[in-house]
Amino acid sequence: METTLTPHVYWAQRHGDIYLRVELSDAKNLDICVQDNTLQFKAQGHGAKGDNDYEFSLDFLEPVKPEVSHRSTQRLVNVTVRKQEQRWWDRLTLQERKPLFLAPDFDRWLDESDAEMELQAKEEEKINKVSIESRIPYLGLKKGYLFMYNLVQFLGFSWIFVNMTVRLFILGQDSFYDTFHTIADMMYFCQMMAVAEVINPLVGLVKTGVFPAMIQVVGRNVILFVIFGSLEEMQNKAVVFFVFYLWSTIEIFRYPFYMLACIDTDWKLLTWLRYSIWMPLYPLGVLAEAIAVIQSLPIFDETRLYSIPLPTVLGSSFSFSFTLKIYLVLMFLGLFINFRHLFRQRRRRMRSRKRKMN
Repeated sequence: METTLTPHVYWAQRHGDIYLRVELSDAKNLDICVQDNTLQFKAQGHGAKGDNDYEFSLDFLEPVKPEVSHRSTQRLVNVTVRKQEQRWWDRLTLQERKPLFLAPDFDRWLDESDAEMELQAKEEEKINKVSIESRIPYLGLKKGYLFMYNLVQFLGFSWIFVNMTVRLFILGQDSFYDTFHTIADMMYFCQMMAVAEVINPLVGLVKTGVFPAMIQVVGRNVILFVIFGSLEEMQNKAVVFFVFYLWSTIEIFRYPFYMLACIDTDWKLLTWLRYSIWMPLYPLGVLAEAIAVIQSLPIFDETRLYSIPLPTVLGSSFSFSFTLKIYLVLMFLGLFINFRHLFRQRRRRMRSRKRKMN
């Protein structure tokens, strides 16, 4: 004949809940309920006295809700009872002397002050969740705008890259000398759009630095609009091909990376290319830009384009080519600044990927 026994029970509380851990493995035929503010527990399982029927009852110190939730595992039964009022109890049971089978659950035990801190943290989490949910329309518009911007730029530079590559294979070196006339309109469009890369961090849409973006955008637009766009003599030179080709090669990897980041997608190969391919291509691009500036100097001296007339006492005019010589120095200074910025970005990114893998 099986004897009814009492299992070991461990308890802990929060301001709104009572947690009970019943040491009963392989429990079955569970009967758990709250009647007249008393918890009744009956079950069959393996406890301290082997396989038997186990039961106990607890008269709670203060009113609790009649609903009881429980979850059993192979090792134990977890029971949760909700308090009628959210407040801290001095003890669990109505009688001052606790039952012999009852002990504190030190795995879940908190003092009242610690429980209040936990409750406050949960409240703050709820507030933050509501705040985030209220910002979802803004976040959706922001991600949508950034996704579309990067998509348009990717399509534009892809068209440039594919067009130039096909013409190179068909026409060979002859394609070097008419690049501007076939590609310039699309390049104008892409580089005017790129001004957004300076505006976006300024208004807080992206977290990247303003200064590195401004160096690249201003530098490219000086080459495109001032050097190539203003001087017809420069538009037929082979350097245009190399500048445009190097720019587009970098961007066909950069823009899809940022585009996929807007939808929380990471392709390992694309990420590696985004943070690696610029290392040889970016200095080559700056070198090609510098060659274009040097080739334009005698043309600006001859045409006096953008030169500023000066009083006779000071001289005939202030040559724009002198400004370009200063710009050449600044160009290589910008190369150093941006190279260091991009290298730090790459190092941070690769470190974070290694931590995720580990």
